[in-house]
Amino acid sequence: MQPRFGGERFLRVPLSGRRFGAITTTSLFHTLFNDFVSEGDGTTYVQTGDIPAMWLRDSSAQTIPYVRFQKEYPKLRERFAGVIERNTKNILVDPYANAFYPDYRVWERKWEADSLAFTVMLDWVYWEQTGDRMVFTKNLHAALGAIVQTYACEQEHRGCSRYNLAVPTQTSYNYAGGTGMVWCAFRPSDDAVRFHFNIPQQIKIVVAMRELASMAVQGFGDTRLAQAAVLLASEIEGGIQRYGRVYHPRLGWIYVYETDGEGHHLLMDDANLPDLLSIAYLGYRSSGDPAYLATRAFVLSRENAYYFTGTYAAGLGSTHTPKGWVWPMGIITRALTATSQSEVIESITTLAETDSEEGLMHESFDPNAYWHFTRAEFGWANALYADLIFRSAAGLPNIDFNPQEPTPLFAASRTPVLGDVETRLENALRLSSALGDLLRMLH
Repeated sequence: MQPRFGGERFLRVPLSGRRFGAITTTSLFHTLFNDFVSEGDGTTYVQTGDIPAMWLRDSSAQTIPYVRFQKEYPKLRERFAGVIERNTKNILVDPYANAFYPDYRVWERKWEADSLAFTVMLDWVYWEQTGDRMVFTKNLHAALGAIVQTYACEQEHRGCSRYNLAVPTQTSYNYAGGTGMVWCAFRPSDDAVRFHFNIPQQIKIVVAMRELASMAVQGFGDTRLAQAAVLLASEIEGGIQRYGRVYHPRLGWIYVYETDGEGHHLLMDDANLPDLLSIAYLGYRSSGDPAYLATRAFVLSRENAYYFTGTYAAGLGSTHTPKGWVWPMGIITRALTATSQSEVIESITTLAETDSEEGLMHESFDPNAYWHFTRAEFGWANALYADLIFRSAAGLPNIDFNPQEPTPLFAASRTPVLGDVETRLENALRLSSALGDLLRMLH
C-alpha cells in the first residue's frame, strides 16, 4: 500500500536573482515510496517511474541516493537489500537483458554494458554505507562472477559472444579487436550505438570492477574473482586512454563518446548516465582533471550536437527524444559536477521552473515551451534530482563511488553546498522528519 502524503514540508533553496524557492520533501522521496514494491520472495521490485518495468540501471540509480538515510532509519535496509537481491536474480536469468518484468521474465534484451556496472555500484554503496554482511549471498557471489565473465567475453566479442543485436540498427559493424574494451550494442539511452566502444560505458565498467574486486575479497574471500576484475579494469582503462581520447585544437585532449578503435570516433554527449559529463560524478577522474575539464567544456558548448538552448533552458539532449529538447537529467548532472555555487543555483532554478506541477522531473522537454515534454515523471531523474538537493541545499555528505584511496587524480567530486549553515541544517532536519513520517504511514 502506498502512503498518502499528508502535510507538505518544504526546503528553502537558493535560486538565481537572489530568490529562494520551496521544494517539497514529497517530491524528493517520490520514487522511494511510489516506485519500490516489496515482493513475496523478499525482494524489492523497482519500476522506472511511469514505465512498469525494472531496468537494472534505473533501479540501482533510483536506490543509491536514499541509502544514506539507512543510518537514521535502519528499516530501510530491508528495502535496499531487496533491490540488490532482485537484480542479482535478474542478472542470473540473463546478464545481457537490460529490463525485467516482476516475474523475472525479460522485458527487453538490449546489451547495455553499463547496466551490470550500475548494479555493482549499488552493491558497493550499500556495503560501504551499512556494513551489512547479510547482503553477501550465494546469489550475489554468482552474479558478480557472471558479470566479470560476461565483460571478459565481450572483450573478445567475435570469438566468444553469442549475443546478436535485438533489432535492426544503423550501427557500424566494423571495430578493432584487442582494444581491451568491452563491446557495446546499445547506449544508456536504450538507443543503438554508432560505434561499438561507448566510452562512458567503458568508464563506468572500470569504476565498477574496482568496486567488485573490493567486495569479492571483503565479502567472499574470493581473490581469484578480485584479480579477474582488477585485470578487466586495467585492460579497459588502457583502451580508454589509447582509443577513447582525441586532441581538440582549442581545448586539448578530450574524451570521445564512441569509437571503433580503428580511427573513427563520435564527438558528442548524451544526457543519459553514464555520459562524459558524469565522469567526475562517477569517481573516474576528479572534477579538476584537465582532460575532464576540457571534455566538460566541449560537452556544454554548441560544438556538441546534443547540447541545446532555448528560452527557458539549456542542456544536454538525447537521440532518444525529439531533436532540440533538453533532459532534466543532463541539467542535474551538470550541477552535481559543478565547482561553483552559481552553476548549481542556475541549474536548480531551471529545474524548479520547468518541472511538473507535483515537482517531478520529466524525461525531456522543449526548452522553448517547457509545457511540452516526454513522460510525465521519470523515476531515475527524480532520484538524481533528490541527490542534488540532498548534497547542495541540505549539505548531506556526498556518496563516493571509487574504492581507491583519494588522490589528486581520483579525488571524489564534491557538489558545492548552498545557503548558510543554519538553512542547510534546517533543510536536513525537515528531510529527516518527512522521511520518518512517510515510513510510519507504511506500518
